[in-house]
Amino acid sequence: MRSLIDVLDFSVEELQELIDTANDIIARPEAYSQICRGKKLATLFFEPSTRTRLSFEAAMYELGGQVIGFSEANSSSSAKGESVADTAKVISCYADIIAMRHPKEGAPLVAAMNASIPVINAGDGGHNHPTQTLADLLTIYREKGGFENLTLGLCGDLKYGRTVHSLINAMSRYAGTRVVLISPEELKLPSYVKKDVLEAKGIPYEQTTNLEEAIPGLDILYMTRVQRERFFSPEEYLRLKDSYILTPEKLRGAREDLCIMHPLPRVNEISVAVDEDPRACYFKQVLYGKYMRMALILKLLKEAKAAGKLGVDMSQTLTDVLFCRNPRCICSVEQELKHVFKLSDRENKVYRCLYCEAKAN
Repeated sequence: MRSLIDVLDFSVEELQELIDTANDIIARPEAYSQICRGKKLATLFFEPSTRTRLSFEAAMYELGGQVIGFSEANSSSSAKGESVADTAKVISCYADIIAMRHPKEGAPLVAAMNASIPVINAGDGGHNHPTQTLADLLTIYREKGGFENLTLGLCGDLKYGRTVHSLINAMSRYAGTRVVLISPEELKLPSYVKKDVLEAKGIPYEQTTNLEEAIPGLDILYMTRVQRERFFSPEEYLRLKDSYILTPEKLRGAREDLCIMHPLPRVNEISVAVDEDPRACYFKQVLYGKYMRMALILKLLKEAKAAGKLGVDMSQTLTDVLFCRNPRCICSVEQELKHVFKLSDRENKVYRCLYCEAKAN
């Protein structure tokens, strides 16, 4: 059963297929208005969401389908202790496709391994957010005309920002990509992302704490908020939350065709005065996200005709030999879930958790 857990689950050709479908939906919405008639999308949101959840619902309704589900964990059987695996099996009896957001990293993968319908990862903790990346890619494609030879600046919370991690993975597959990482020292991009993605693929990157100095060299500026919900310490959050605030003054040296993006919600990291700048694309991102989710739903439902659950290659894994110590991993709350580690670096014998990708200690 085809699901979307990580943006790398789709090839470059498949991503372009989704972009082409989304563009066709934008041009001919009437041709798609009843294409999912009789189909049901289950939105399983164990964590608060506005844009992602409503975007999925709007996408399914505009395809002529129906939506069932819940918008908080307390209104689901998980409040009674039901496992993600059991939830996925139950919902498979009621719906044709699932969109799941969960605060624990790896939860959508566990769902996909147990569901008999496609599962879409709508965000799992600080790990991945592939459908936001689909929205980002359509925005870049429509604003810049393609993906090659672009300098991408990522600013803010690069440590916990799942949108950042997913976008780096996606853009790493296009020729000429350069990355500028702008963050306070405490929120730098995790070393494994730099090593396993940027360095492994030979992508030039630089790190800086100075936003204003970086802006003139950028084709895309991707702002992110410092996420209160990812911090264990309120004091650390308060100290870092206002690290970067984009204002019209800071854009004076920027390129005329700069594309300013933000996955939203915005707190105060982009001044509302920037909204009137023609280079501000973050509200376009929201709209493009709906079209890409429409394209994704269509693709996964089409491919769902093949029976079976998600298959995972277990040939280079260790089960219940190593144990994941990441408190954000789904393993930390579901006691009967097997701890599975996959070999990610054969030369150095590095194993990472199958669900959250934390390195084995």
